Amino acid sequence: MPLWTLYGLTKGKASTAWPESGDDGQTGVRGMPRFDPAKCLDGCQRCADSCLPEAITVIDAGQARIAVDYGRCVTCQACVEACPTGAFTSSSDWAFGVRRREDLVWAQAIKTPQAEQLKGNIHRIFGRSLHIRHVDAGSCNGCESELQALNNPFYNLHRLGIFFTASPRFADLLLVTGPVTYAMRGPLLETYEAMPEPRFVMAMGTCAVSGGTNGGGYACGQGLDGVLPVDVYLPGCAPNPAAIIHTLLLLLERMPQRVHGGQQEHEDNHA
Repeated sequence: MPLWTLYGLTKGKASTAWPESGDDGQTGVRGMPRFDPAKCLDGCQRCADSCLPEAITVIDAGQARIAVDYGRCVTCQACVEACPTGAFTSSSDWAFGVRRREDLVWAQAIKTPQAEQLKGNIHRIFGRSLHIRHVDAGSCNGCESELQALNNPFYNLHRLGIFFTASPRFADLLLVTGPVTYAMRGPLLETYEAMPEPRFVMAMGTCAVSGGTNGGGYACGQGLDGVLPVDVYLPGCAPNPAAIIHTLLLLLERMPQRVHGGQQEHEDNHA
């Protein structure tokens, strides 16, 4: 008997029962910083000055002086360290998958619209199965390392009926990482065109959502918007496996969207 087989038999099942129950594997992991505009000082812009990807900008419009775009955030926590009043604080908020790009921009009030149907009833189209074709469009491979973790014994993505496929002709979802370099734009479009209808697109990672720190440079544009129609966005540098699973289940309408107006609904206060 191979040693790894004996080890598995003695240790038992390693896969988590999440999201039905149990551990999501992200205890203690830092997520997107929380923002409280009531604590901002007049004239202060230390957070904006410290933000390399320009996720924080000064708009100077009444009380809402600071604009926060989580679609550009790389979760570096520089704003938390720079803020003198605690307007930005660390959090474990990682479930930032959204259907609309504007829901990643902080708003004064949380919007709670009914979730729109994505090209009809997804349950009817896909049942409980989804096949993914991943394209690296210039990523640093940080997102790819998180994608690899989806098939480890703990997360075991196949248990949810979600699989990766090598051919776009068998894919339901095109998952894109990277800021979409000019060199990869052509192959990316060819992959999309080879997919059968109905087909969906997911922008994974801050680079794919907004271009990240390299967006608009000599080699790439500003991410996936304007290149392909995006159905779900997941920012982060890089988003963790639980966040990826949440967003895939969000696409399948098997989990709710937790972020509206750039603010996450928390179990403790349902803000």
